Amino acid sequence: MPDMRFAPPNPIRIADRASGMNAVSVRSYNERLVLSLLLQNEGLSRMEIGTRTGLSAQTVSVIVRSLEQEGLVSKGEAVKGRMGPPTIPLSLNPEGAYSVGISLGHLHTDVVMIDFVGQVKFYTSLPIPSDSETTNHSKLVETVRQALDALPDKQAGRLAGIGIAMPEDQDELALGPIGMADRFEALGKEIEDAMGIEVYVQNDITAAAAGESMFGAAKTLDDYIFFYIGARLHHRLVLNHQIFQSRVQESKPVGLLNLEERISKTTQSPQALWQRGQDWPDYGSEKDRWVADCVNSLRESLDAASQFLPVSTVIVSSYAPSDVCIEIADKLSSCTQDVEVAAGHLQLSPKALGAASLPFSSKFTVER
Repeated sequence: MPDMRFAPPNPIRIADRASGMNAVSVRSYNERLVLSLLLQNEGLSRMEIGTRTGLSAQTVSVIVRSLEQEGLVSKGEAVKGRMGPPTIPLSLNPEGAYSVGISLGHLHTDVVMIDFVGQVKFYTSLPIPSDSETTNHSKLVETVRQALDALPDKQAGRLAGIGIAMPEDQDELALGPIGMADRFEALGKEIEDAMGIEVYVQNDITAAAAGESMFGAAKTLDDYIFFYIGARLHHRLVLNHQIFQSRVQESKPVGLLNLEERISKTTQSPQALWQRGQDWPDYGSEKDRWVADCVNSLRESLDAASQFLPVSTVIVSSYAPSDVCIEIADKLSSCTQDVEVAAGHLQLSPKALGAASLPFSSKFTVER
C-alpha cells in the first residue's frame, strides 16, 4: 500500500457548476495521489514519489509533466548527488490554486484566501449582522469579491472554490441573532448564486481539524485527538487520518465564553478575547485558573477516550492567541504520560483556514 496519510474529510458539496478551476475538478486517482503527497512533503524527486506511491517511473513522469503544464507543480534547483545525474525536487506551486474560506461565529465572520500551500493572501473579520439584517449577506459577498480582487489577473482563474465552516453547536448558535441558524443554512447557496463559484460546506470544528491536517501540525499524523478551544471546548477523533464526529454535537463550557464571564466580574474588559491578531492583556489569576480548568477538562476527555483506544497524540487548536494555546498544550503534556501534545499551527483563524482547505481536498487529494 502507498504510504499516504493525507485524506481530509469529504465536505458536503452544495453544487456542481463548472467555472475557473472547476474545469479540472475531475482528476485521476494517481494525479490526486501525487498532489496529496506533495501537500505533505516539499522537494520530492520523481524517484521518491514513485517509491512512496507505488507508481511506475513512467507513470510518475507523465503525471508530473501534466501537473507542471497546468501550473500546479513546480521544479526546484537540481541537487547533485554522489552518483548519477542531479535530482530535481518537485513541490506544489503556491500560485497553482487558491481558495476562499469563511468561518461563521457568534460574534464575527472571518474570511480568508489562501494559496495552494496554505499561505494567507487575504484576511478580514466582519461583525455578525444584527437581527434586522439576518437575511442580507451583501456585505459578506462583497468581501469575498474583495478577496478575489487581490489576485493578479493571470491568477484570477485559479480559484478552486469557496469553503464555509458552519457552526452546529446549539449552545453557540443560541448566542447569535434570532434566526442565525436558518440564515447560515441558506448562505452557501446565496454565495454560489451570486458568484458562480462552487461552495463547499463542513461542520466548523471538523473543518478546523481538516485544515490542521492539510497545512498544520497534523500533516504527518495518522491517529490523534483534536481539541478546539473557541467559544466552547470541542473535540474530534481522528483515526487513519479520517475525522470522526458524533451525531450529537457535544461541547464543554470551558471555553472563551467562560473566561469572558470570569473577566467581566473583575474591573478588566474581556473585549480583547475576540480580537484576532492581538495578544491578550494580563488577566492575572482569572486567566491562570481558566487555563487550569481547560487542562483538567482536556485531560478528562483524553482519559475517557483512552479507555476505548490507545491515544498517543493530541493536537490543541484555539481561537486564542498562539502563546495561550501553547501554554495549554504544554500544561496538558506535563500531566499526561506517553501522550505527545502539540499546539496547532493555524493561528490566524483555524476554522476559516480549515474551510479554505475544503475545495483543495475535494479537487486535488485522494478520497479514502
